[in-house]
This record gives sequence, structure tokens and C-alpha cells, in this order.
Amino acid sequence: MERLTRDEMIALVDRLQRGEGDDEQAGEWIDQLNQSVPHPAISDLIFYSDEELSPEEIVDKALAYRPIEL
Repeated sequence: MERLTRDEMIALVDRLQRGEGDDEQAGEWIDQLNQSVPHPAISDLIFYSDEELSPEEIVDKALAYRPIEL
């Protein structure tokens, strides 16, 4: 599966935030997002963030994520 562009990711996050699609479709969208960003749990940013984030902010945070190297 090809990585999504930033604009495609923003569109999917927007759809997820608005509750579009059924559970199966939402799961597929989250899988696509997970394969396109280094963040280990973009769904946490979408559904469980302490702050109210726009789709653009969520995607930018997910793209900027860098794992801690030990």
C-alpha cells in the first residue's frame, strides 16, 4: 500500500473526527494512516487527545513524531 500524502491524511482524519463510515471503514482508514506516519498510535491523537486538535494539527504531530532512541 502506498503512503498517503499529507492532504489525503488530513481528509481521512477529518472524516474520522466527523464520524463518517462504519467501523470496518474507519478501521481501514486508521490502518492507512498508521502506515503513513511514524507515530505509533495516530488514533490516540484523533480520539483521545487532551487538547482539541484540528485534522491538520493531528497529521502534523503524527508526521513530526520521532521515537526516543535508547
